[in-house]
Amino acid sequence: MNRPEALTPQQQLGFTFEEPKSVRRIWPVRELVSHVCGQVEREYSDVWVEGEISNCRPAPSGHLYFTLKDADAQLPVVLFRRQALLLRFKPADGQHVLVRGRVSVYPQRGQLQLVGETVEPVGAGSLQLAFEQLREKLKAEGLFDSARKRPLPAFPRSVGIVTSPTGAVIRDFLNIVGRRHAGLNVVLCPAAVQGEQAIAEVELAIAHLNASGLVDVIVVARGGGSAEDLAAFNSERIARAIAASGLPVVSAVGHETDFTIADFVADLRAPTPSAAAELITEAQHRVAERVANQASRLERAARFQVLHARQKLDRVAVERAERKVSGNLRRVSQRLDDLEFRLDGAMNGGIRMHQRAVAELAADVLHHEPRQLLARARERLGVSDTRIERSVERTVRRASARVDALNARLRSLSPLAVLERGYALVMNEDGAVIRSLSQVSEQDKLRTRLSDGEFVSTVEEVRESSSGTK
Repeated sequence: MNRPEALTPQQQLGFTFEEPKSVRRIWPVRELVSHVCGQVEREYSDVWVEGEISNCRPAPSGHLYFTLKDADAQLPVVLFRRQALLLRFKPADGQHVLVRGRVSVYPQRGQLQLVGETVEPVGAGSLQLAFEQLREKLKAEGLFDSARKRPLPAFPRSVGIVTSPTGAVIRDFLNIVGRRHAGLNVVLCPAAVQGEQAIAEVELAIAHLNASGLVDVIVVARGGGSAEDLAAFNSERIARAIAASGLPVVSAVGHETDFTIADFVADLRAPTPSAAAELITEAQHRVAERVANQASRLERAARFQVLHARQKLDRVAVERAERKVSGNLRRVSQRLDDLEFRLDGAMNGGIRMHQRAVAELAADVLHHEPRQLLARARERLGVSDTRIERSVERTVRRASARVDALNARLRSLSPLAVLERGYALVMNEDGAVIRSLSQVSEQDKLRTRLSDGEFVSTVEEVRESSSGTK
């Protein structure tokens, strides 16, 4: 038998009340996030969280950021500068730690985070433990032995690089190869370098480059990153692919402080992808540097030879000048000799002695350095020239006196002197002297020379003298 339903007091009184309708509340994002943040911080103001550090990033401000993770979840952690300075160790990726702090919300991202107060190490993280276990395993198999590692070809013709085609690694690699060895061919075999597909793609790329026959050496390259980013290169599959390669393999994964299993198995580990490019081109670069050094030495030697030749040419120019001066001196000496011959008949023994002295002085100048003796020779020549001039003057005076005497005698015998006494000299038009009337006819033109000139006349009449002469 069914029991009747119980009535509410309002129903018993004969009337009912309607339930109030809920009012919709609209939250601004900032207000809601702040509200949740306050609730979370009050509820989880002091908690201890255990996990593995990943993606540890110290900031320039001194704050420390990392991710605390386990197999199923992850939580961002921040240690502000004051708390980070109090740590007794340096947190790093892969460390298993215990973090004490309070849970909060980062408003700008709406992201839950743990604001840490202190960090205590617990032990090695799972990634680090797996790394150590695989390293010991492969080391026991001899994959790390130096005896099995091959040297790189000194002058490779082509190099294959396994890396992402869109990252900065390939651009830096090509830039360095182009600068150090422009003739080296680079074959890019693209592959993912992080994530689940990276292991298979890198393994396949190494096998493909070995089978292609296009390259002489293989470079497996990736830039820096967290331990999770480099996890693919700590896999056993990539390690065994490198070990099985028929070509030398260079591992250039991460930064200089990053070490992966691929580094230990590879024939050569490069601290960075850029360093790998430098190591591969090292021999060619040394040759280029040596050629450049030799070219520089050759250029310096050529410059020295040119300078030496110029100096020699300058000396030749000086020698030519000296020969020219010597030639001039010889011509002067020859001229002096010629003057000596011309004056020998007019000069006495003293003059000839001085001339011989001058000739000897000129000869002495010719047998010595002209530049050193030129001034002295000029002084001596000046003295000799003075003496010669005096002797010449005396000789000229004597000759002038003799010429004057001869001139006086010549004047006394000259017909002009007779003309000066009133006589005249008559000549016909041909210049013949008229000595007789027989040489003259009427109308002849005659020139009459007097002591101070001449005049022309015409014969009008010819008369004989009383002695019978015409």
